[in-house]
Amino acid sequence: MLLLSAHHLFLQYARLQASSRGGYGLAFILSPSTKFPGAQPGHYLGIFNSSNDENPSNHIFAVEFDTVKGYKETSDSEGNHVGININSMSSNASTPAEYDGVKGVVNVTISPNLDEKPKKPLISHSINLTTILRETMYVGFSAATGKTTSFHYILAWSFAINGAAPLLNISQLPLPPPSEESSLAFEPQVKESLEDWELDCPHRFKYKDLYAATKGFKESEVIGVGGFGAVYKGIVPATGNEVAVKKIIQNSSQGMREFAAEIESLGRLRHKNLVNLQGWCKHKNDLLIVYDYIPNGGLDSLIFKPRNNFVLTWDARYNILKGVASGLLYLHEEWEQVVIHRDVKSSNVLIDAELNARLGDFGLARLFDHDKLSYTTNVVGTIGYLAPELARTGKVSTSSDVFAFGILLLEVVTGRRPIDNNSFVLVDWLMECQQLGQILDAVDPKLNSTYVVEEVELVLDLGLLCSHHKPEARPTMRQVTRILSGDDPLPAVPDWGSVDFRSVSEMNSRSLELISGDMTTRSYHSSSFGGITSSSINSGR
Repeated sequence: MLLLSAHHLFLQYARLQASSRGGYGLAFILSPSTKFPGAQPGHYLGIFNSSNDENPSNHIFAVEFDTVKGYKETSDSEGNHVGININSMSSNASTPAEYDGVKGVVNVTISPNLDEKPKKPLISHSINLTTILRETMYVGFSAATGKTTSFHYILAWSFAINGAAPLLNISQLPLPPPSEESSLAFEPQVKESLEDWELDCPHRFKYKDLYAATKGFKESEVIGVGGFGAVYKGIVPATGNEVAVKKIIQNSSQGMREFAAEIESLGRLRHKNLVNLQGWCKHKNDLLIVYDYIPNGGLDSLIFKPRNNFVLTWDARYNILKGVASGLLYLHEEWEQVVIHRDVKSSNVLIDAELNARLGDFGLARLFDHDKLSYTTNVVGTIGYLAPELARTGKVSTSSDVFAFGILLLEVVTGRRPIDNNSFVLVDWLMECQQLGQILDAVDPKLNSTYVVEEVELVLDLGLLCSHHKPEARPTMRQVTRILSGDDPLPAVPDWGSVDFRSVSEMNSRSLELISGDMTTRSYHSSSFGGITSSSINSGR
């Protein structure tokens, strides 16, 4: 017997034009995989394509909320409709969703407001899902655009197996984003379309709300300071939600570009191990970015400056490292474009209340297509985490992030910073410990020998492999995640002395010569992103 229950509250906005009725819709799906190779946009909603549509091997159950006429004249032809779909975009029935395994019935109810669940389902369809569902299934949503566009916002949802899904707490819902019409109302005299970044990150906070949330940007509310401003803790008056507000002073093109880079990239990314961006605001010379508040702050503080003698256990450290690896894998391989973070370091890894990792600060991030292997740019990042090839060639790639992640691995195990007083180099020291057979002597003494030896040795060896001075010797983040999870063995670390390369110390010295001043260097000569312009920010939208 299987009982499935789900509630979800969503908004759908259609971008209406003279020749368009909006589209294409949203689907709640159960799928054996999170990947849909070859999936097509439009009516296929990013789930199926013309070749596998109606294929029983799909093992996909979906409830679609369609907003345009169906892709076949004989089905889904009524325009706006709700349907139950099995392995196909053709609706078996035309919609919170429930499946009763005893009765073999799927019930779909829908309400246009926040009232209680309607007593009578919109759809009640008999079906045996045991032939559709596999042992492991993923639950989520899918949507797609095509020649016409709609915006889909999942404000809240819950799901349960063999029980009723928890009711949604309406008081905790985020504020619904403005419709396109209200967004355009900011500049009624200007006849210009919204840019892509504004559509992907549509929520613009009011300055007065952020001012009140941070108690007037009071110094006592500062929880961090970066190269272009401070980060404040705040409580949004309308919702009571805790937020983190980064206040970037727009006194240079660098500040503007960091702001643009952050909202262009992070505004479209969604992953449990990435910091969630809630919105933005521009007020005079202040550029404000609003994130989820992460209570435990940066990983560096927990390791180097713990409060009340708190010691981050080995299990917690290992879980944090696996979380960061998962987030980087998403950036490098699993999103629609390749995202190179370019500033992976312990202070940019935030730790939530459950001690899970959230990678943040995307001000230096670069986006490019999956078929491009590297990108030539100026040297930016943080000394100690910079891959040696950056100083020689200026070419940034996913391997550059892997190098920085390798340093992070070593840092978390040893409790020591990558570079100390410009003389101690963590990688050099660990290589020496390894050659002497004393690698466990490098483990953070605060752990008091309470750790799994095999895991510690694995992470140290993996850290040295990731931080190898030869980029082609480094693993990919997919390989890293599989090694950390125990799915793949650790490959042999290439001999550092077998190739004619300068030592790590020399490469770090070269980086120090190139970059003087602050330990974090950020150099911009052109915007990292082509899809965002300062005019849209300056226009006040």
